[in-house]
Order: sequence, then C-alpha cells, then structure tokens
Amino acid sequence: MLKKLNVFFILLLLACSCSDDNDDVTACAVPNAISTSSITMSSAIISWGNSNASESYRLEYGNSGFALGSGTTVSTTTTSIELTNLIGNTTYDVYVQRLCSESNVSMYSDVLSFTTSAILCQEVSNLSLSLISDTSLFVAWEDTINADVSYDLEVGISGFNTGSGTALSTSETSLLITDLLPLTTYDIYIKSSCSQGIANSTAVMASFTTLAIPVIPEFRPTLSELNLFSGALENLAITPYGFEYDLHSKLFTDYATKQRFFVLPTGEKLTYNGEGLPIFPDNSTIVKTFFYNTDDRDLSLGRKIIETRLLIKINGSWETGDYKWNDAQTEAVLDLNGSIVPVTWIDADGESNSVNYEIPSNTDCFTCHQTNSIMIPIGPKMRSINFDFNGSNQIQQLIENELLEGLTNPANVSLLPNWQDASISLSRRARAYMDVNCAHCHKDEGSCAVESDLRLEYETPFELSDIQESQSSILARIQNTIPQYGMPLIGTTILNDEAVSVMIEYIESLE
Repeated sequence: MLKKLNVFFILLLLACSCSDDNDDVTACAVPNAISTSSITMSSAIISWGNSNASESYRLEYGNSGFALGSGTTVSTTTTSIELTNLIGNTTYDVYVQRLCSESNVSMYSDVLSFTTSAILCQEVSNLSLSLISDTSLFVAWEDTINADVSYDLEVGISGFNTGSGTALSTSETSLLITDLLPLTTYDIYIKSSCSQGIANSTAVMASFTTLAIPVIPEFRPTLSELNLFSGALENLAITPYGFEYDLHSKLFTDYATKQRFFVLPTGEKLTYNGEGLPIFPDNSTIVKTFFYNTDDRDLSLGRKIIETRLLIKINGSWETGDYKWNDAQTEAVLDLNGSIVPVTWIDADGESNSVNYEIPSNTDCFTCHQTNSIMIPIGPKMRSINFDFNGSNQIQQLIENELLEGLTNPANVSLLPNWQDASISLSRRARAYMDVNCAHCHKDEGSCAVESDLRLEYETPFELSDIQESQSSILARIQNTIPQYGMPLIGTTILNDEAVSVMIEYIESLE
C-alpha cells in the first residue's frame, strides 16, 4: 500500500514540475492608430501602429457598409499597404486584423472609412450641328479622353439661364434633339460626366436657329395651312423660303397695293429661258396679296387685306387658287367663286376713295393666265424684274442665292420700261402699260387672239401691233368701265386715271 502511494506522489510531483505560468498564450492585440494617406482616384495607403517584426496583418475592404467576409482581403507583413484598383469618388470601409501566429489572431479593428478622389472630366471637342429643321437638330461631338462617361445637355431659347432649359442626357457622342420651335434661335450646352470623376463644370456651348416651317405647295382650305407667312398671318411676314420681287411696270388693280413673292422647293432653281418667264420646277408657288392701306400717308394706321392669289405648279401644270381674307384679318379661306368687297381708303393726296373691289373667280383667272389654253404665270418675267429691289438687282439676287441657273449676268437681259416714268418717251410708256395690262390676252396665244388683231406685247413691232388701226377702239375701251367692254377686261372697276391720260396722249400722237 505504501509503495502505491509513493508512485502516485512521484507522478504528482512530475506533473507539477511541468507546469509554468510563462507558457500562457497572450491575446493578439488589435491594430490601432489606423490612418489613410496618399488618397487618389484609384488608390490609398493604409497605415497602423503597434507593430512587431514577427507578425503579419490581414486587411479586408469594400464599398462603405459592406459585411465582413464579403470584401476584398489582402495580407502584408508591414504596418502599411497601398490599396489599388479603386474606383474614383467612392467611399470605402477598411478593417485590419493582426496575425500573431497561426492560432493567435486578433479581432478586427474598428472600421476606417475614406473616399477616393474624383477627377474632373475633360471637355468634349469638335462640337457640330447638322440636319437642322424647323423642329429638330442633330448634335454630335468627340471625346477621346474620358472613360465610362455620360453627357449632360441643356437646351433653351438663346440667352436662357442655365438650369432653366430643357435637360437631356446620353451615353453616346451624338443626339437628335426634337420638339423645338420653328424659326427660333437656341443655345445648347454640353458637359461630360464621368462615373469615376465629377462632371466638368465648364460646358461647351453653341447656338443655332431652327428653320421656318416648310411651305406646303397645295391648295388647302385655309391660307395659314400653307405656311407661306411666318408669325401672325396678318403681318404678311414672308416665309424665309420665299423670294420677294417687284415688277418694273405694274398691273393696275383698282389702286390696290400688292405684295409678290415665290417659293421654290428646297434645293431647286429657276431655269433661265430667255427674257420672258423662267422655267419653274414642280411644287413652286407664286404668291400675290392685294391690300389697301387705311391711309397711304400713314402706314401705321393699318391696312385691309382683300385676297391672296396663288399659282402652284403641280405635275408640270400651273393651277390657280384664291384665298379671301376675313374681316378680322386673321385668316383667309380658299374661294374659287369670286366675290365683291367694299373698300374705302385715303390716298397719298389725302383724298378719300371707295371701290367695290372684285375678287376674280377661278374662271376669270384662267382668262388672263393662259397661253394656248394652258395656265401660266404673267408677272415674274426676267425683263420685268431686272432692276434694283430690296437693295440690289433682283436677277443678281437670284444668281447669288443660287435660285437661278442658265444666266450669269443680269446685263444680258433687257428691262421693260416703267410706264409711270415721265422721263422716258411717250410711246415707250404707253407700250409698257399695254404690255403689262393688256398683252396677256392680246397676243398670238392669248384669249383674245381670235376676236382681235391687237398684239400688244412690248417686243411686237408697232407695224405688226394693229395699234394704228385700232385707235378708236382703244380710246373707247380704256375710258370705259362697262363690264365686258371696258379695258382691262378683268380686275378693274374704276379707271386708272394716270394711265388713261398717258394712253390718250399716245393715241392722239399717232398719225
């Protein structure tokens, strides 16, 4: 029994002799004094304290708020490390853990948060504007610097304050902008916005003006539908597509004032065809509006617009239509039947005048506007417009605006005299008056060719005109307003006193 106790006591002593407090495992300290430095758009240096050469460290990082275990882990044996391949302008969380040994690992440190820096996106370049229409624009630009970028655009009427315009965005380097107003000047701003940076505070700016609404070469129920005028219809502001012209010697229509212009299809031209009418392309529109000023001495008092006559070339043939204006002067309605409109106005001499103005029917229009029973225009002949109007020679304007082909010099075209010009000979004045007021019917192909031998075109030699033989008839008819007898036959209800005086003097001068 004693022997057994001795063995137990020896074993107990051996066990006790192997125990030593210095062999207890010390807890691995959590890294402290964690800090960041050298933060860039894509990197940052993380540092901490309480280092030990025999230790290593593990870091886990990710976007702010990430859950431990789901981030990116890196290891190091130093007390600092550079994190790379970060995303600009992004907040990250970082945790650091000390590895004292394989079996002795510290808790993670408190979270350290930092935000990478943001670079300034570079401006776009080579901004270009194209395909401008009445309501849209195609804008394009170049960007060979920025990566992963989008673009912020703002559009507004020229002079608008940024922030008050229409905001648009795209990831492409071009954009079709729609829903614009016709004939309006706009400013457009473009800024780049990088996902790894901040939007460029400097915007590239350009200005542009939308086109006018295209003219509709059709006879629609109301004049406004044809887009021949810009803005309020009663202002008679001619569409920018129109070419306004005047005649050197004018047709008399009961002293009405007239506005004349024509519109060619986009990209089309007139073709020179001698000194008469040029060849108009299909879908051309010739416009003539008749009105009376309330007082010719003071145009600010307004006017009364009576009618707008149109000639439209459709499939090679000219067609006529007449639009009668309403009393409010806000619209004109297609009316092919003709009507009478009472008008009163004060002339340049202060005299009050009244007339029952006759709007012609479509049949009346055809009576004058025909050659060999084919409808044609009368007014815009080359020899009738070869003079200065709106600041320069009208034919030269056509050439310079690339609206006329086949002629390069207006000097090669003659000019029909102005019958009201008292400085030229009496015969030239009388012949010019008869050309513009009578010759459309009194010519070989006109409506009076069979019933009358009078040939009154200015170029017709006097001996072939039959004027000498028709003196009595001419005098009787130009001094008469009896319907179907007085001349001019259509478009007048009162005498053109000044022209009658010239014609009487001319006829009486003939032998």
